[in-house]
Amino acid sequence: MDSDPGLRAWLQARFRPAPPARPTHHLAATLAETAVFWLVFLLAVPLALARVEAWLGIPSFAFPTQQVSPWLAFAVAGALGLWSGATMAVQGRGTPLPLACPTRLVVAGPYRFVRNPMAIAGLLQGACVGLALGSPLTLLYVLVGGGAWNLAIRPIEERDLEARFGQAFRAYRSAVRCWVPRTRPYGVPSRQPDDPPRP
Repeated sequence: MDSDPGLRAWLQARFRPAPPARPTHHLAATLAETAVFWLVFLLAVPLALARVEAWLGIPSFAFPTQQVSPWLAFAVAGALGLWSGATMAVQGRGTPLPLACPTRLVVAGPYRFVRNPMAIAGLLQGACVGLALGSPLTLLYVLVGGGAWNLAIRPIEERDLEARFGQAFRAYRSAVRCWVPRTRPYGVPSRQPDDPPRP
């Protein structure tokens, strides 16, 4: 990604602060985005990969509790994703999409423990679907997708956060890891930027 500054600049330009609106508006938008994400990336793509496996003759795998344990873990990861999205919508006054990103630095809820709880939740959910289907290609899809997000999208997202929130984000980034949660929550700054003006 860094070898193509034009593409990097184009992606960077996709990050735009959400327009002023009530938190309920951002929450509704976040829930709608989450539903689309689940339907496309956690249902349609894994089912398509399972068909490709059948067509190629790639055998599926099985293990005890396959019909129960992946779905229980999926529910836990899903709850984390919903909690993270709701926190971003209400506290950050924005959505997970770059075209309407939060206007406040979110240092609350699960973000006090790890910087990317939504990405973690989504990857865990994808892995759970792969385990439930016994699909090697779905597990590979999750690994490749996570690596691509970490190497290509995360640096751009964090440059945008640093440009908009400066030292507050740099302090947060130095104290809270990207993938490994803290054992103690990060302290919420004593003062947040003022809420954006409402229309």
